[in-house]
Amino acid sequence: MSLATVYSRALDGLAAAPVTVEVHLANGLPSFTVVGLADTEVKEARERVRAALQNSGLSFPANKRITVNLAPADLPKEGGRFDLPMALGLLAANGQIDAARLARFECAGELSLAGEVRAVRGALAMALALRQDGGERELLLPEASAAEAALVDGLVVRQARHLLDVVAALQPDGEALPRAAALTRAAACGQPDLADIKGQAGPKRALEIAAAGGHSLLLVGPPGTGKSMLARRLSALLPALDDEAALESAAVLSLAGQFDIARWGQRPLRSPHHSASSVALVGGGSPPRPGEISLAQHGVLFLDELPEFPRAALEALREPLETGRILISRAARQAEFPARFQLVAAMNPCPCGHLGSPLKACRCSPDQVSRYLWGSKVRAPLSKLLRQLLQSWRLQPPRDAWTDFTGSCQRC
Repeated sequence: MSLATVYSRALDGLAAAPVTVEVHLANGLPSFTVVGLADTEVKEARERVRAALQNSGLSFPANKRITVNLAPADLPKEGGRFDLPMALGLLAANGQIDAARLARFECAGELSLAGEVRAVRGALAMALALRQDGGERELLLPEASAAEAALVDGLVVRQARHLLDVVAALQPDGEALPRAAALTRAAACGQPDLADIKGQAGPKRALEIAAAGGHSLLLVGPPGTGKSMLARRLSALLPALDDEAALESAAVLSLAGQFDIARWGQRPLRSPHHSASSVALVGGGSPPRPGEISLAQHGVLFLDELPEFPRAALEALREPLETGRILISRAARQAEFPARFQLVAAMNPCPCGHLGSPLKACRCSPDQVSRYLWGSKVRAPLSKLLRQLLQSWRLQPPRDAWTDFTGSCQRC
């Protein structure tokens, strides 16, 4: 048999579109061609597959003209997830494994030069997409990725450590690969808790109200007053995630390759540095990847040193906070990611940070303080709150900037 078909999936945003890997062996000048809108990482699979087959003691058809087609041709393919399907397709087309047994699987995995099967991103997205399509086939994944996919109920997930294990299982009389066991929900022990904080009755009460009502929170105070410590304990106050919400959160983290199986079922806490760009926060790239707001799905996004973030990054948070999703549009394709998170921000009360501190005197003038708090980056979404804060300190907003928090900017 000179033609073999293997089923896999390509990541398309949070979705996992089905991909058919067609391998054809023909007479002619020896070559190995990969077609189907494959990026550089996919095309480099030719060398990985060749070395993995040879080092595993399997026959590589070096004297054949090899053509691998990744269909549909208009869907971008990236990563090393197609190494295992290509290798199995070559073996099936060359008659070394049973093509009928191979047709029962959807597989993905990156191969080492020695034939070991390495983990891939988006295993949970593959499992969710397969369940949505009916789950007729079994899922064949590396051992490290199979544990993630097994979290999805109603699927049969097989795991493999080495290419030879897969080849032995796909022989006509071969034994089935071991089935991945579903993990139980991790305990919440070890998470930061409010019991670690002494005093701070007012901020603690604010955290409890924010957790109960799903409100965003802004913490303003001098350095060392515990703003970051308080913010990092909000996720422990939030109610436990149900199964569907836990899967949504884990799927986004798996898509970025940051899912920790030990934290399955726990709410994520993301704390990007203040130098993060708008693309890092909301997502983007080619192909589009989720940003920090999506990685904080059903969890907490903590922005420390809020005035130091770029204005474009803060403005980009407006729509996701209202709609709970982010749509990344490019010329050829769109990708939608979930973005239901709770925002917690922290900032100093003045440029030097010591306004109101009993330990060190503030060196800033009243005008510097008001301009810092009323800066162009945060004044629009937080104008009313900052006005109340300035009035409590007996300061006034700069008159040449704003007339009233409900009015318009005089400079414009």
